[in-house]
Amino acid sequence: MTDQNTSSSAPSTIVLAGATGALGLLIAHHLRRRGAAVRALVRPESIHKAEAESLRLQGVEVVAVDFASVPALTQVCAGASCVVSALSGLRDIIVDAQTRLLDAAVAAGVPRFIPSDFSADFTRLPEGANRNFDLRREFQRRLAQAPIQATSIFNGMFMDLLTGQAPLVQPGIRRVVYWGDAEQPLDFTTMVDTANFTAAAALDSSSPRYLRVAGQVASIRQLQAEASAAFGQPFQLLRVGGLGFLAGMIKITRTLVPAEKEVFPPWQGMQYLHNMLSGQAKLLHLDTSRYPDIHYTQIREVLARQA
Repeated sequence: MTDQNTSSSAPSTIVLAGATGALGLLIAHHLRRRGAAVRALVRPESIHKAEAESLRLQGVEVVAVDFASVPALTQVCAGASCVVSALSGLRDIIVDAQTRLLDAAVAAGVPRFIPSDFSADFTRLPEGANRNFDLRREFQRRLAQAPIQATSIFNGMFMDLLTGQAPLVQPGIRRVVYWGDAEQPLDFTTMVDTANFTAAAALDSSSPRYLRVAGQVASIRQLQAEASAAFGQPFQLLRVGGLGFLAGMIKITRTLVPAEKEVFPPWQGMQYLHNMLSGQAKLLHLDTSRYPDIHYTQIREVLARQA
C-alpha cells in the first residue's frame, strides 16, 4: 500500500463531504492527524455553525457549496487525490447527492472515491432486507459505471451503539437481549476507529474496492462476558425469540410506525439487527490489520464508560 503523503513533498488533498456530521468530523480529525490537507464541503447554511468552526480550528479548509450543482461541486473537487463521502440521509442524499458528487469527482479528474457505506456487508444481503442498505446498493451500481477507483469501507455495527441505540446490552436488568443464535459472530468497530481507518484508506492509493474492518468480533455469548466484566456484575442472556419472530416484529413496527422519511426509524434499526444476527451481513476476509498503527477499542472499554 502507498501513503500518498509520503510519496511527495506536498500533502494530499482530500475532499470530504458530510464533514459536519459525527463521523465526518472524526474523519477530518484523523486526516489532519495523518498530515492530509482537508477540504470540507458544507452547505451554505452550515458555514457558520459550531461544527464548521471546529473544522477550521483543526486546519481544515471549509468550503460552502451547492450540493445540487455538479459544476459547483466539480470546481471544489479540483486537485483532490480522493473524495470521501460521509453523507447521511435517504434517497435524496445517498443516491442523488452522492451521484452528483461522484459526477463532479470524475469531471475534476479525481482518481479515487470513498462512498458513504460504513456498515455491515450489505453486498451479501438480498434486496429488501434493509431499506438504507438498498439505497447504498443502488448508488453502488452507479459507482460501478464511473471511471474512478472506488473503495467501500465496511465496519459492521458502530460499537458505540451498544451503550444506547442498539438494545442488546441492558445494564438496568443485567441482560444481553438477542434473537436467534447466541453463538453467531458479530462485527463491531467504534466510530473513532472507523474514521481513523477511513483516513488511512483515503491516503492509500492502492486500497482495493472493498475494505472490511472489525475492531472486535464477538458473539452474543461473548457480549455477555464483556458486559459482566465491564460492569463488575453477572449478566444473563435473554433470548426474545428466533429470527422469524424478529422479522415479524419488523413488519408490525413498520406498519404501525412507518416514519418512512426518517433515516433511522425504529424498524430500520431492527432490520440492521436482523441482518447481523442472521450472519448474512457478516464481514468476511477482514482487513483490520492493513494499517498497523491503528489500535482498536474493545467492547469492554466502551461498555465500561457506562458502568
